[in-house]
Amino acid sequence: MSETLATFLTNYPVTIELPVQWGEMDAFAHVNNVVYFRYFESARLAFMEKTAIMSEMQRIQVGPILAHTECRYRRPLTYPDTITVGCRVDSLGEQDLIQSYAVWSHQQQTITTSGKARIVMVDYQSHQKVAISASIRAAILQLQPELAAQ
Repeated sequence: MSETLATFLTNYPVTIELPVQWGEMDAFAHVNNVVYFRYFESARLAFMEKTAIMSEMQRIQVGPILAHTECRYRRPLTYPDTITVGCRVDSLGEQDLIQSYAVWSHQQQTITTSGKARIVMVDYQSHQKVAISASIRAAILQLQPELAAQ
């Protein structure tokens, strides 16, 4: 991959930086596969905080449920390293959104891992899918105006 960190940061409107922890490695001397889903989760929560999904969830008891997630491992991560995890919305539906994630290794200077998730908005009282609110939709579109053309 020839992507630079600057390009990576442009492609992902929400990013977080994390140190790779020694305890995240497994017996094969690389970061255990389940840890990547925690990295994605941390980036997803940063995205939700930036778009006020979390505050709306607490206020009206409507919020996100992870319906599907996947991960593609391209290169192993090892300790010590610092990673930048990016998150963006690829498509915005009426009741759901598809997010993409990527992990940039500062040591390797490349994307080591990528993933996707489908997130559905649910009323926590009725357990039924609901439409993404106008305020959340507006916050996402402000962060990623290119989604308005979908």
